[in-house]
Amino acid sequence: MMRKVTRRLMLLDTASLYFRAYFGVPESVKAPDGTPVNAVRGLLEFIDRLVRDHRPDDLLACMDADWRPQWRVELIPSYKAHRVAEEREAGPDEEEVPDTLSPQVPVIEDVLDALGIARVGVEGYEADDVIGTFTARAKGPVDIVTGDRDLYQLVDDARGVRVLYPLKGVGTLQLTDEAFLRGKYGVDGPGYADLALLRGDPSDGLPGVPGIGEKTAAKLLAEFGDLAGIMAAVDDTTSKLTPAQRKRLDEARPYVALAPEVVRVAADVPLPDVDPGLPRTPRDPAALDGLATRWGLGGSLQRLLTTLGA
Repeated sequence: MMRKVTRRLMLLDTASLYFRAYFGVPESVKAPDGTPVNAVRGLLEFIDRLVRDHRPDDLLACMDADWRPQWRVELIPSYKAHRVAEEREAGPDEEEVPDTLSPQVPVIEDVLDALGIARVGVEGYEADDVIGTFTARAKGPVDIVTGDRDLYQLVDDARGVRVLYPLKGVGTLQLTDEAFLRGKYGVDGPGYADLALLRGDPSDGLPGVPGIGEKTAAKLLAEFGDLAGIMAAVDDTTSKLTPAQRKRLDEARPYVALAPEVVRVAADVPLPDVDPGLPRTPRDPAALDGLATRWGLGGSLQRLLTTLGA
């Protein structure tokens, strides 16, 4: 009888990682023409370390085709509203800060494509949603590499789904499983989505329930099980909610009714047909050589190629 081979899938929250690379690698790392390539080289070094340390069988670079989907904005208009770029003229004593990250993103995409590392973004969805859908469909264990705690909601010990959260580069990763979530937040993966909804997240423009912070949200979830249980307790005059909690939750009903669809990552994204297999040799060696020369990718790329070949 043949033993069933289980493949380990690694999903990269690519923007989260190249953003960290950009701020973690000095901007003095430049191409021959003087263009900063710190995010490009930093991401290549991240991927090299991840593959060496965790040996995934399959690897997918998940992308933000839409970082602020309209369907989420229609539900909660404040969603990421503060991040929307606003054009403004610099004052007489101000200088515009040059954006040296955005021009590196197409280079990152070209290098990943030439390497043969599958890159997936789906119009109308964030990378989180792509990750959520691949995770839902995975047959084996999944490692999600992200600096975004929102994806803690996908942690599932029974299915072998964990989050690798970078603390310093990717050399020091916080392995986030159910034991970690229960120890720090008092919830499991799905419970983290309810916790985040109640607590709110200013960085995403989610107001949460006023007066319900993280600790209170965790206590309510421990007492009533989930968001539905908490809202049922609002209508139950014998429940152990304090008068203030009951009032705040009751007044927040419109938000609580809409927020789950915004906070929870999608699991039904129409994914393209891709081969997630870890490439052993570059898909397009000529293109990769050209990119390496033009952008001065040097040892960062060579180390990754050696790791992939091994």
